[in-house]
Amino acid sequence: MLINKVIKPNSLLSEKLRDLVVIIIFLFFFIGIGLPLISLISKAFHNYNNEFVGLKNFSEYLKSPNIFSSFKNTFFISIFSTSVSLILGFIYAYGISRCNLFSKRFLKLAILLPLFAPTMLHGISLVYLFGRMGLVTTGFFGHLPFLKMNINLYGPVGIIISEVMYTLPQVYLILLVSLKNSDYRLYEVSETLGGNKFKQFISVTLPSCKYAIFSSMIVSFILSFTDFGGPKVVGGNYNVLATDIFKQVVGQQNMERGAVISILLIIPALLAFFIENNISKKQRDVFNGSSTEYKVKKCVPRDIFFNVFSYLIATAIILLIITPVVTSFIKMWPYNFKLTLNNYKFFDLNGGPLSFYKNSLIIALFTSLAGTIISYLCAYISLKTEEIILIKKINNLFFIIPLALPGMVLGLSYIFFFNSQSFYLPFIGEIANPFNLIYRTIYILILVNIIHFFSVTYMTAFTGLKKLDKEFETIASSIGIPWYKTLFKVTIPLTLDTIGEIFMYYFFNTMTTVSAVIFLYTSTTTLATVAMINLNDMGDQAKAAAMGALIIGTNLFLKFIYELIKNWRKNEK
Repeated sequence: MLINKVIKPNSLLSEKLRDLVVIIIFLFFFIGIGLPLISLISKAFHNYNNEFVGLKNFSEYLKSPNIFSSFKNTFFISIFSTSVSLILGFIYAYGISRCNLFSKRFLKLAILLPLFAPTMLHGISLVYLFGRMGLVTTGFFGHLPFLKMNINLYGPVGIIISEVMYTLPQVYLILLVSLKNSDYRLYEVSETLGGNKFKQFISVTLPSCKYAIFSSMIVSFILSFTDFGGPKVVGGNYNVLATDIFKQVVGQQNMERGAVISILLIIPALLAFFIENNISKKQRDVFNGSSTEYKVKKCVPRDIFFNVFSYLIATAIILLIITPVVTSFIKMWPYNFKLTLNNYKFFDLNGGPLSFYKNSLIIALFTSLAGTIISYLCAYISLKTEEIILIKKINNLFFIIPLALPGMVLGLSYIFFFNSQSFYLPFIGEIANPFNLIYRTIYILILVNIIHFFSVTYMTAFTGLKKLDKEFETIASSIGIPWYKTLFKVTIPLTLDTIGEIFMYYFFNTMTTVSAVIFLYTSTTTLATVAMINLNDMGDQAKAAAMGALIIGTNLFLKFIYELIKNWRKNEK
């Protein structure tokens, strides 16, 4: 047997089936992650003629005059964006959890709005506001000249603002959980010992949040280090590693150089990921299930400050989200402000960009369905087969690797593997590649999205399943009920909320992603986010904004429907 189980089904067929599922999971991830990464690494050590050249590609790239500036720029953007996101996110989360704020429900929704929009849309919004002919840059087109301000958008300033917009919700969510889990008894003890509010903040609040602070720093760093959308729209001539890969692969068709940059991009992301993973484990260890909930006391000066701050941040976010939506209805910004629907003419079924939006919907739905099933099943098998063996260790490694892989790196690795007619396996040699059949089809886009967003959904499913009482399986096993019947009749009904969260996460991210699919689409499988990039490159920002508005509207509509269903289920209970 492949697995020695703590829970032993009476049925041998059930036992064999579980072993088969583990093997299928291994093969799925070996094909979806292992072989593409092997192909990527191999490509970096070969030339155009597929001849082994060792470290020559790395040497040539590192000697190029622009390499140092790309590395320096990428690290600068990531560190600066992370610092700003951390400060803003901590203050916002502190206000939500520790202060009396007006309409907290609205503030909680506002901070999460960037999650529903593609990162390119943040850049497009900034162009409309702070570009050369932007609303603020021109002093509201000369009507309010005293408000005229030029922030030199194109370059590091624009990228940093875009990255802060992108990473702020993630930082806020991590810190909010930590602040909510702080034990109020520590504050009571500090107050009894005569500690003032400042001392409580230094000696209690910060120490209790230190792991969350470090974790949010690493997450923000990885996201901004590997992001492509923001730098592509507002980066100008300011090179970063993500845009370097795009230029080498799409602009110069230099696949070997693209593989080299991908590996260089992976290394810092992997290091940051393993640091964050270690910090997260420590953070989970300090959470105490018996902690007393924090009691918010009245303090007028504090509440005024946090209300003003929170609503300023919320207003800025809403402004950046609404601006491209509004401008998508304007005939020709900034010369003709007549309202029009011309920018939405991709609703024409005769070959217009409606096909891009339809492709995104189809891929998002199939990715969400398949991804939810796969991540849930992986979490269930991983949790219910407790004795660790080699194949399970490999699977567990596959489950977390996608979290550290930049989307562009994953997409490029898919080109090298799935576009190849054959591939090499150690100890076996060169064999034909049957998976080449899905290249240039919609299926490869579904697969890359399932893998790209898998780690978070797997951990969500694992956490949800871990909360269930283990006695369900024990009792079912003792009376001869197979594990799969227990799964469908007991486990799944008890974790429907978790399944819904996984589905929504996959859908939102698939609708807004561009980095993982930018190298894999064809003329018939172009996605809405890719269309946004192409429209923006052609100078048609209004249509790009309209496409972005469609994506936001779709995500918000689905979120609304999902919340209605959740509320209905709660009322039924």
